[in-house]
Amino acid sequence: MHRLLYISTARTTPDRASLDAILRVSRRNNAAAGITGLLIVGGKRFLQTLEGPAEAVFETFDRIRRDPAHFAVVELARGPIEKRAFPEWSMGYQIGGAAGDTVSVPAAIGAVIAPIEDATLRAYFSGFAEMHAAA
Repeated sequence: MHRLLYISTARTTPDRASLDAILRVSRRNNAAAGITGLLIVGGKRFLQTLEGPAEAVFETFDRIRRDPAHFAVVELARGPIEKRAFPEWSMGYQIGGAAGDTVSVPAAIGAVIAPIEDATLRAYFSGFAEMHAAA
């Protein structure tokens, strides 16, 4: 079992319909490959973790890295894991805040990541939330 965490920037700010399409395809592909994970979107920025069989995780990441809709794809961490942080999610998802939201970005993302036992992984997601909230 392996985990990979990356951050990237979309070339255009995704709207709700395009995010729904990304999620639909990702969830289908990830379920077929035995991959689980979490995607957090803040404006044009994506923070995502993929976990599952090493070969499937690396193939998925390579496909993401070649996608022309993204640039500045930066791998933040990778390594073997004993158990998944997201065993039930073919792709969990959280928008990093939207106009008119009554819940703060850090609070919304904090609720999603609260069950994560890996402190480093949790820190990446909470740091992303804090940075996005301050922008």
